[in-house]
Amino acid sequence: MIFPDPEWRVTPGLTPYDAALTEMEARAAAVSTGAEGELAWLLEHPPVYTAGTSADPRELIDPRFPVVATGRGGKYTYHGPGQRIGYLVLDLNRRGRDVRCYVHALEGWVIAALGDLGIEAFRAEGRVGIWTIDRSGREAKVGAIGVRVKRWVTMHGFSVNVAPDLSHFGGIVPCGLPTFPVTSLEALGASTDMETFDAALAFRFPRFLETLSGARENES
Repeated sequence: MIFPDPEWRVTPGLTPYDAALTEMEARAAAVSTGAEGELAWLLEHPPVYTAGTSADPRELIDPRFPVVATGRGGKYTYHGPGQRIGYLVLDLNRRGRDVRCYVHALEGWVIAALGDLGIEAFRAEGRVGIWTIDRSGREAKVGAIGVRVKRWVTMHGFSVNVAPDLSHFGGIVPCGLPTFPVTSLEALGASTDMETFDAALAFRFPRFLETLSGARENES
């Protein structure tokens, strides 16, 4: 079955985290009842630390920015200017009720988009997120994944460090992994043009949706 494409929205400037969360939750509720269509939303936030459902207070080292508890999975993460946030409100009732497949497809989408920009990114066994090799030859995290699924409608999504102030991650143990550094496209010497990255995401988005459709067919 063919479904309408999700709305593709890119919001310029900085969107306060609380305002985005409220809008995303309202949209998810509307999607679950069929009142509104799905949404893929790209945006940036002012500096904020967010706590996932498994956040450990000991990993909040220096709360120099607002700290917001959220219903997504995962631990502490940082959002701020220069970081591309992708929020997805998708109906897995229609696209396949398989959360693991959804997260895997989400990772694959971001990895493919980064590959189009010359960044060799990958998944790491036992570590959630998007990884690459930094200039010192170490595995470093370039993107985070955190999702919530309610009534089989997705919320939250991914963040990719395009050109944020990486020192801002010092206030937390990012995603509870103290032994691995955080990097960015800027630190890797890649393009830091947000529009270029958005275009790569848009180009790879149909394939991401096809992957979910494949999960639906397998479910049947």
